[in-house]
Amino acid sequence: MKTVSILGSTGSVGRNTIDLVASKPDDYKVVALTANTNVKLLAGQARALNAEHAVIADETLYDDLKQALAGTNTKPAAGHQAVVDAAGIPADWIMAAIVGAVGVSSTLRAIEQGSTVALANKESLVCAGPFMMNAVEKHGTTLLPVDSEHNAIFQVLNPAQRAGIKRLILTASGGPFLRKPRTELSDITPVQAVKHPTWAMGRKISVDSATMMNKSLEIIEASYLFKVKHEKIDVVIHPQSIVHSMVEYIDGSILSQMGAPDMRTPIANTLAWPERMQTTGDTLSFAKQINLLFEQIDIVRFPSIKMAHDVLQANSPAASTIFNAANEAAVAAFLACRLKFSEIESVVGETLQTAAIPSISSLEMIFQADTDARRIAEKVIARVH
Repeated sequence: MKTVSILGSTGSVGRNTIDLVASKPDDYKVVALTANTNVKLLAGQARALNAEHAVIADETLYDDLKQALAGTNTKPAAGHQAVVDAAGIPADWIMAAIVGAVGVSSTLRAIEQGSTVALANKESLVCAGPFMMNAVEKHGTTLLPVDSEHNAIFQVLNPAQRAGIKRLILTASGGPFLRKPRTELSDITPVQAVKHPTWAMGRKISVDSATMMNKSLEIIEASYLFKVKHEKIDVVIHPQSIVHSMVEYIDGSILSQMGAPDMRTPIANTLAWPERMQTTGDTLSFAKQINLLFEQIDIVRFPSIKMAHDVLQANSPAASTIFNAANEAAVAAFLACRLKFSEIESVVGETLQTAAIPSISSLEMIFQADTDARRIAEKVIARVH
């Protein structure tokens, strides 16, 4: 029986992971579950899976969690440090699915165990790529990408043929506003922005998909994860979200991974790796007509793509940290109706131009750069709103 922990169990990726684990009750033992504020769902998951530990990040909700778990053997805990500690409890496989830079510490702690970490928290590599990858090497950790694009590349990239890689090609659906001119984006509401045409995702990630910021973060993540220079990472629009990404080799071969747009597929790939498991999700049927469309991305329409390449060109973890922090602040402001949708990218761009990009030699300096960038971004938001 494989022991598993799920960091961020009440989010979209976490719930899909729970679905897969619950489908094979004799194969998996749940060690720890963590959530941000959703006590009711966390407690329900812990009860259903008989988890050993359940941790809520919001310290004020400890009593609620304790009461919800009364009569069970699950040990409750609360607070950010408790989440990090939960990531350090020995487990064979750990899902790192806490959204945002707040998940960096717990992901690093999971990596330091030297077990298998399924990475859905892309911000861990975006903000602290060198530190994370050094820890992976130091502790002999198996790091498996969960993002559908990176998982696709993981499945088709042959490590023995690294010298033959011409480029990585990330596919992007284009989000709900692909055909809408930038001049018509000012009045987009949060309700409209979170309605992704093909994927069922959380609010923040859905907004990132609509701005293409999610793909920009994935460029940075791919560069660290696969040790490929940013010049060899391209993005193409693929509205159907069936081809999840591709690897092109110098002999002209392009290998892709295909599947229905269901996160349970890449999660299952990491959960059972190096084996395969039956999923509970949708599968692709060729009995129906499938038309695969691809088109070049317009970097004028989606300026965040160029920002990502510029950030990697700066060759500093601070630059990507600032990039991510500014975006998180801008998206939060948009979802709170304090910023227009069309202003998200400009806030990120101005923050990048304004913030100093220091040399980074420790994780603490990463966190400081994150804090400073958020402060600058909030000033920009207050001015443009």
